[in-house]
Amino acid sequence: EPTVRTELMEQIPPIAIFLQESQPKFPTAFFEYLMPIVVRYLTDINNQVRKASQEALLILLEQDLVAQSDIENKVCPILLDLSAPDSDDEYKVEAVNIICKMASMLSRATVEHMLLPRFCELCSDGKLFQVRKICAANFGDICNAVGQEATERLLIPKFFELCSDSVWGMRKACAECFMAVSYTTSPEVRRSKLSPLFISLISDTCRWVRQAAFQSLGPFISTFANPSSAGLYIREDGTLSIRPSAQDVNSNSCQPRNNITLRSSSANAA
Repeated sequence: EPTVRTELMEQIPPIAIFLQESQPKFPTAFFEYLMPIVVRYLTDINNQVRKASQEALLILLEQDLVAQSDIENKVCPILLDLSAPDSDDEYKVEAVNIICKMASMLSRATVEHMLLPRFCELCSDGKLFQVRKICAANFGDICNAVGQEATERLLIPKFFELCSDSVWGMRKACAECFMAVSYTTSPEVRRSKLSPLFISLISDTCRWVRQAAFQSLGPFISTFANPSSAGLYIREDGTLSIRPSAQDVNSNSCQPRNNITLRSSSANAA
């Protein structure tokens, strides 16, 4: 029964945490029994079971309970298979979504060597606009996961493609994550490539794209500032924040200090 398998998946994370805390007693139980079930249910015929398995996998990754060898030898191969060009549409959309979500939880080397080539292919998927939209919406997170060199060499050309996509929702998603993409690049790429690209979005024929671009204008401009002098930095939750100067801290040391936070464009806010 699918409901039984779904319930089982919901119990996997707490069981895994228990086994981790009791590892001397159960040194290999998780890797031998539980992890294979999670991987197998990623391809279950029932979509609720698959969704439960995906959620369990993300929790396990977030808690750092999955060994690097299992990630590279078991998890990544099945996701690459599910996101292949000839894969079923529903499975492909789910696989792309989970790839984007797990990228920030994996090592840079794993993302760059195992997942980045497939992500670049999916950005140009001509069959399913849903796949391209997921890629566009998560583009900033992927850039942050792989760093500046891979972003400029492999991802920026794909970003240009998505910013000129015939579907306006794709261009809107690009506008919303523009700051996060810009933050990962060098000042020269920002000036020579991303600035003209942003102008095209802010002049787009669709008003929803233009509105999203205008909302991202301030955060995008902030990426041109020198962090050491402007005090701007990106927090772990994806927000653009202002770090108070030492002079401000000293002058306000006896007063409650307010945190000034600007939501980044990748968080869909101005």
